[in-house]
Amino acid sequence: MNTSFLSNQYVLKRQVFALAGKFRVYDSSGKLMLFSEQKMFKLREDIRVFSDESKAQEVLMIKARQIIDFSAAYDVVDSTTGQKVGALRRKGLASMLRDEWEILDVNDSVIGSLFEDSMGLALLRRFLSNLVPQNYDITMGADRVADLKQNFNPFTYELNLDFSMDINKRLDRRLGIAAGILLAAVEGRQS
Repeated sequence: MNTSFLSNQYVLKRQVFALAGKFRVYDSSGKLMLFSEQKMFKLREDIRVFSDESKAQEVLMIKARQIIDFSAAYDVVDSTTGQKVGALRRKGLASMLRDEWEILDVNDSVIGSLFEDSMGLALLRRFLSNLVPQNYDITMGADRVADLKQNFNPFTYELNLDFSMDINKRLDRRLGIAAGILLAAVEGRQS
């Protein structure tokens, strides 16, 4: 596995003025670890993650299974091995009021969930957009394994990815980072 996926804390930043979604993932010391870019004019979402901005080495691919799907599923593939890591599936109707996703293993069995912190704050965010930062939890069974928290900034999107509570490394960091990138991409379309 690429060493970029071995950390416990990352900061994801979405580039503000770009035609396609561009995302940079930094480690806790501010070093660029990953660069991601959505492909433009694709009917089916296709996000590639690279080891740096030169885009010489693709390390992860996030690809929607269908063109339009209310409960969209996104396969996460390790580009260096070609192996599927797992998938992320949005819970259609449930996500109208509060974002909810299922985390799937390589056989599409549910192994965890990702959800917005509270229904009240989620509804408030729908009306006040950038004024109330988003906060997501990732759980596997009864255990909280990650916290994805947006920094308050009405001009840019910045998401802290914290996997430090996942002591047993139950959540593959590739899936966790893919989840952060998808949240930033979906938020970018909704803004």
